[in-house]
Formats: sequence, structure tokens, C-alpha cells
Amino acid sequence: MNAYFNSLPHYGQALVATLFTWGVTALGAAMVFFFKSINRKVLDGMLGFAGGVMMAASFWSLLAPSIELAEGMGVPGWLPAVVGFLAGGLFLKLVDKVLPHLHIEAPIESAEGPKTTWKRSILLVLAITLHNIPEGLAVGVAFGALAAGIPSATMAGALALALGIGLQNFPEGAAVSIPLRREGMSRLKSFWYGQASGVVEPIAGVIGALLVVAMRPILPYALAFAAGAMIYVVVEEVIPESQGSGNSDISTLGALGGFALMMFLDVALG
Repeated sequence: MNAYFNSLPHYGQALVATLFTWGVTALGAAMVFFFKSINRKVLDGMLGFAGGVMMAASFWSLLAPSIELAEGMGVPGWLPAVVGFLAGGLFLKLVDKVLPHLHIEAPIESAEGPKTTWKRSILLVLAITLHNIPEGLAVGVAFGALAAGIPSATMAGALALALGIGLQNFPEGAAVSIPLRREGMSRLKSFWYGQASGVVEPIAGVIGALLVVAMRPILPYALAFAAGAMIYVVVEEVIPESQGSGNSDISTLGALGGFALMMFLDVALG
């Protein structure tokens, strides 16, 4: 299996890795077959964990390699990191404005983006899909960097990033499917909507892998872009959602645990 994976082209490796992260989203969504509700403290801890993983991945797997790569190309290390990071955040801000979506546990009246008559289930899926765009992109860029022959890029590092993203996708899948079940939707339909939120990851992963190899000079910017987009999601949505129910201590401990785990995976394996 390992030999087969290594023989795949870089975009094939990115596809397999992001299919794994999508699969973990589906696994989280499958919790709806066992539970009709989820304890809010547990959910907040899981969301905090997801935020911690994303923050750690943004630096250890994306920003640090971006700086190192830029300096190796004779470009000031801060330039692609700052420009790409801000561009990633602005991109997510723009998508946030043009795509209707609804935060977890929020009333339908507080849906963000353009006014729409779409159902609550669709708006919830779109909200988590926003999270998954930069995550899939980050994994694809990591495998693209490997194919481009970047010295700091390793297979272990790219796999560690995919594993970390996959782990934090579990609570996101559950955070969509279980609330929908609690509102009266069937288990199967709730699962379907929950796993659908991760379908964008393989698409973004393959696009990211193809782009960075075709346009190698943009790689430092692409790495930082993915980092900026992920940090935007963490600060704008994940952390506020995890601390909005009075469980700030639990969500903070979850964030610390997620950050520490992702840091360990990236440093020890990468």
C-alpha cells in the first residue's frame, strides 16, 4: 500500500490524502447513528481541539516552510508570508460575504451572507464547507511542494498535515449531523448532510497540488495563503462557536491539546 501511494503522481497523493480527511468528516457525521444529541461541553471541547489543530498546522506546516522556501529563493522571508497570509484571510472574508451560511447552534435568523430562503440544513453544510476549503488547499499545497522538490518538504510532513486535518474534521462532521437530527431530520439524511460538508476538500486539494507545481514561484505565497485562510476560520468561527456557551475553560483546554498534538505530529514526523 505504501509503495502504491508513493508511486502516485503528486496530485493523486493529494487526492488520496484529502479523501481520507473527507472520510473522517463522514466518520464524525456517522455519530448521528448512535446519538441524537451531543453534550454542549463535549462539542465545545471538540471545536476547541479543531481550532488548536488548525492554528498549529498554519504555522508548523505552512508559514514556517513558506518563510524558509522564500529565503532559499532569494526573496525576503517575510514578504510571501505576509502577503499570502493576508490574501488568504481576505479571500475567506469575501467568500463569507457572498456565500449564505449559518453557524452551528445559531438561529436561522442569524444566517450570514446574502439573504436566502435556503433551508437550515443547507446553510449549516455551507458553513462547515467554508472551513474545509483552506484545509483541503493546505494538504494539496503540501504534496505539491513535495513534488516541486522543495528541500523542507517531506512525505512524512505532508502525511502528518493530512492526519492532523483529518482528526479535527471528526468534530466538524458531528457538529453538523447531530444538531440536524435533534431538529427532527432522519438519521440517514442528517449523516448525508454532515459528510457532504467535506466534499470540497478533495477538490481543493487537487487544485492546490496542481497549481503549485505548475507555478513553482508562487509556492511560498500559496503556503501562506492557506495559513491565512485557516486562521481566519479559527478566529472568525471556530473559537467563537466553542466559547459561546460558557464553556471557555473546556474549549481552551481542547485548543491547547489540539495545538500540541499537531505540533508533535509535524515536528516528530515531518
